[in-house]
Amino acid sequence: MKKTILYEEHIKKGAKIIPFSGFLMPVQYEGINKEHLHVRNNVGLFDVSHMGEFIVKGENATNLLQLICTNDITRILDGKAQYNCMTDENGGIIDDLIVYKFNEKEYMLVVNAGNIEKDWNWIKLQNKKFNNILENKSDIMSLLALQGPKSYDLLEKIVEFDVRSLSNYSFLKTELNKYKNVIISTTGYTGSGGFEIYCNNNDAIGIWNILFDIGKQFDIKPIGLAARDTLRLEMGYCLYGNEINSNTNPIEAGLNWITKTNKNFIGKNIILNSINNGTEKKLIGFELKERGIPRKDYYIYDHENNKIGIVSSGTMSPSINKGIGLGYVNSINSKLGTSLNIEIRNKMVKASVVKIPFIKI
Repeated sequence: MKKTILYEEHIKKGAKIIPFSGFLMPVQYEGINKEHLHVRNNVGLFDVSHMGEFIVKGENATNLLQLICTNDITRILDGKAQYNCMTDENGGIIDDLIVYKFNEKEYMLVVNAGNIEKDWNWIKLQNKKFNNILENKSDIMSLLALQGPKSYDLLEKIVEFDVRSLSNYSFLKTELNKYKNVIISTTGYTGSGGFEIYCNNNDAIGIWNILFDIGKQFDIKPIGLAARDTLRLEMGYCLYGNEINSNTNPIEAGLNWITKTNKNFIGKNIILNSINNGTEKKLIGFELKERGIPRKDYYIYDHENNKIGIVSSGTMSPSINKGIGLGYVNSINSKLGTSLNIEIRNKMVKASVVKIPFIKI
């Protein structure tokens, strides 16, 4: 089991550690609800160094990414990032990722921890046609997520640029205090604003400590992966292995907005068929009308108690104190307002299909 460079720092701060995607990671410190609400209202710091980072360099870097990604790489400006997914020949989702563009000949791909080896092998295979230089930097880079409304006030204390001038999904390579070649991006997985900070492993502990030292005046707290999950769920963000996998395509998962059919990409024909003819199942958001906590793999029924689907993610929302979830149902039952029943511990609990995100920020 791997450890991030910050493992001992988590132990010092009293983290509960669990295995996650091949790493020993902090799941919580003070408690999920406390940490969740602290990010929504203040500022929290996550260690997400288990994520994978690949560099693609070369004359055909853009062409490779156009082939393996569903979104249109040519729309990314230098210094901007783009949410994306890679699909296989059957239209199934290999992984979702963020593509960072340095220039036409150099990109960084940030992939999910559990998919690093699979993604790397897939990209290497497809790159045989293009002969770009590929670098897997996953083991030498760390990633910190500084999230929450006060993250802007905190970060501006320790960098030389105007942090509020960076628009959403932008990034720059800069210095953070004495640490050089740090990438700071306006990305995240919480929906509460903030930054992601990429650095060399050797610099991670120093940057972590600086953020906590300066962050004392903003009541910064360390945040575990459990709160990261409830934060992303309130926003309706997909999680690989839950909402998306090789058995789901982007249209079923509601990812039409990152699926551009004005270009060729792997799996396009099958995905085009889903766009033109519809899909048998669709991802929905639902909210319980009664007390209860929906969990992954609980069954979903229609109002006549016919089984129609399955929960992919669920929780008790700390922000609205209601049971919420994402799940797949047959398309006929996916319309907003549709009445559902969720089977929770052998009891049918009433729910309805609602618009996501579940909360307004």
